[in-house]
Amino acid sequence: MSKLLILNCDDFGQSPSANRAIMHLLEERLVSSATIMPPAQGFEEAAAWCARHPEASVGLHLTFTSEYDAVRFAGLTGHPSLHDESGHMYKTVEAFERGADPKAVSREMRAQFEAVARAGVSITHADNHMGSLYGTATGKSYLPQVFWYCSRRGVPFRLFRYVDPRDRMLAAIPGVQAALGKAVALADTLGVGVPDYLLSHPYHVEEGETYESFKRMLIAKLYELPEGVCETYIHPATPDERMQALVPSWDKRVWEYRLMQDDDFAYGLRDADVTLTTYRYVHEHLRRPRLRSAGKLLRTLLSR
Repeated sequence: MSKLLILNCDDFGQSPSANRAIMHLLEERLVSSATIMPPAQGFEEAAAWCARHPEASVGLHLTFTSEYDAVRFAGLTGHPSLHDESGHMYKTVEAFERGADPKAVSREMRAQFEAVARAGVSITHADNHMGSLYGTATGKSYLPQVFWYCSRRGVPFRLFRYVDPRDRMLAAIPGVQAALGKAVALADTLGVGVPDYLLSHPYHVEEGETYESFKRMLIAKLYELPEGVCETYIHPATPDERMQALVPSWDKRVWEYRLMQDDDFAYGLRDADVTLTTYRYVHEHLRRPRLRSAGKLLRTLLSR
């Protein structure tokens, strides 16, 4: 298999500047896809664009955290266990895992799937804002519920089958491959497609990092891609003085928007023989047939 890359824009709908950047990159086909946030303030604008552009690959960014003081939002269902004392979603994954009622999480998940459908967005995949549903902080994972909703709607989910040993963030997590194997086995059982690899990189500006060093790092990853279908994420945004003053590392988002339009990045894709693809390919080629006993297995897991 050749090197296939999904370049996904997270946080579609988060803010006007994020929307402007993501719409532009999708229209110019400089990225593969985006994932949209129903609870966020810019959701309606983003959803209206999606309804006008059904050719774009847009997924659901399941959102249960709201980390920035400048951009807070509440859940669609209004359940108190999903919010902190301010009435907004929790700022951290750990606070969410400790405070959220599991039944309320499932209802909110369903509400977000229904919100994109009502808005006329035919999603091609789903993923999760800040990884709040993976159980990374306390072990309280909601992946079985996620897979069930994805299975019912026939969409892939952002997980990954293998860990690239060169990925310094993911490979450093103790026991990650073993835990991943169990989750992927359930996804396969339910017929939910997943990519082969996820390529991570820090969300925030690292000490001494510049646009040029960030560009070199991401281009270097193109030449190191393992064979198969890989995904990496960006959070592009246009320059915005207010957001750059209030949101930590907003500059990194502006860099990501700039990089997607950089001739050096386009050259790197061609020279490294990397082809951009979408989650439609994952659904068509990487999804395992759902087992007949899948429903019974999932009900057993959820009842524990």
